[in-house]
Amino acid sequence: MKKFIYLALLAASLTAIAFPTHSQESKPSIPKWHSEKGYWVLESNINEPLTHTVRFFNNENILVYKEEVRGIRLDPSRRRIKMKLKNVLETAIEAWSLKKVAMENRDYVAAIFK
Repeated sequence: MKKFIYLALLAASLTAIAFPTHSQESKPSIPKWHSEKGYWVLESNINEPLTHTVRFFNNENILVYKEEVRGIRLDPSRRRIKMKLKNVLETAIEAWSLKKVAMENRDYVAAIFK
């Protein structure tokens, strides 16, 4: 009986070694709220939960748009909020690419959340 168990373990280990294992060589999955054009930063104050400052930057770390949002609670851990901020980011970067001037408080964020 012991001989059979040893032979079975030896056969299993040789079989495992003989077949090559496939490593994960594929690209890591990128979340849908990640933009290829830039990124956003959300600042808030714990004492004023309904006041936020949202800054949008392009990939060269240049500020392209800044907005102060009042009366809306933005929870950056929620997927819906991230997707909407991504849309505003891409709109702001397109507008910035035409003028090359950072804009402020054009109510892009406030309009998309109302």
